[in-house]
Amino acid sequence: MSKPIDLLVSTADGLYCPEGRFHIDPWRSVERAVITHAHSDHIIAGCASYACSAQGVGVLQERLGLSAAIVGWEYGEAVAMGSVRVSLHPAGHILGSAQVRVERVAQTAGVRGETWVFSGDYKDQPDSTCQRLEVVRCDVFISESTFGLPIYRWPGEQEEMARVSTWWKENAAQGRTSMLFAYSLGKAQRLLAGVDPSVGPIGVHGAVDRFNRIYRAAGVHLPLAVHAAGDEIRRLRGVGLVIAPPSARGSPWVRKFAGSGSGISAALASGWMSVRGARRRSAVDRGFIVSDHADWPGLLTVIAATGASRIGVTHGYVGPLVRWLTESGTDAFAVPTRYTGESGEEAEKAVESGPDDQTGQQSGDGNDGSAPGAISG
Repeated sequence: MSKPIDLLVSTADGLYCPEGRFHIDPWRSVERAVITHAHSDHIIAGCASYACSAQGVGVLQERLGLSAAIVGWEYGEAVAMGSVRVSLHPAGHILGSAQVRVERVAQTAGVRGETWVFSGDYKDQPDSTCQRLEVVRCDVFISESTFGLPIYRWPGEQEEMARVSTWWKENAAQGRTSMLFAYSLGKAQRLLAGVDPSVGPIGVHGAVDRFNRIYRAAGVHLPLAVHAAGDEIRRLRGVGLVIAPPSARGSPWVRKFAGSGSGISAALASGWMSVRGARRRSAVDRGFIVSDHADWPGLLTVIAATGASRIGVTHGYVGPLVRWLTESGTDAFAVPTRYTGESGEEAEKAVESGPDDQTGQQSGDGNDGSAPGAISG
């Protein structure tokens, strides 16, 4: 059999397909970018053209602006790029998230046909706010490893959402506002879809509200959630659930919900909350284990199901997962990434974008993070 030639290679601009002349989730502005999803650690402004899933165009356009040249591909649609065929397949991470399948079809002298899949971020738990993960068979699978340690194991979806609703109900009975911090794109909408709206009124920070509108336009059912500004703050105070980005913690906007009543109970929804130390460092009253990434069993299950003979590992706890796979007899290798979770302590700063109720100004770009302190996982 002829020696394989890698379909995807690491470059200073990120992951590149030489035969298709495009980058996947590039780190710097490039000519052609194929984007797995719209979290800002997977996109960069200034590329000449972008391709993403048709379901993800709205959120990507919101991130990059109307001037960005974005084309949407239907899931499973094969597109010829150079000498390869490229298709996108559901990743189950957030609205429009996709895995990128790259297939070399024609076999020439010294080169064999081969299929590679880059996972982007993914989860195998069900989620009513996005299309469920599709396992894609391939020869080489490049998997994320945000939670690539055996300690990370998620509880059931309904169980954890019920805990959120119970916490909210108990707070309302005591006259406390329930302030739930979660990443504004993906996590916030999943929480909204999962909580019990009969408990009371729901409000959201402006950074969450702008993405709620896009989700609803895409046909995702979300309960009524008002933009928590102006008079709505008074209506929510002491009884409501308010979902806000982690960057809002300690802000004057949050303190408005305390009023003269029993104050605020703050909680954080993240996979990192499964570790006691991370809960303590987050300085909140409660932690809920809700993640938009696969846990350790999920990673291993998906990797095995692809049938791939080679496994690349990137974006998170790369070393531990590579070692585990190698010791289990799998040909595994590390793929460079800008984001790691291997220290278990260091964090990428999560800076949310979106208008607040005081200035109406944009406060920066967002980051879903890939280390415990990023508190979005």
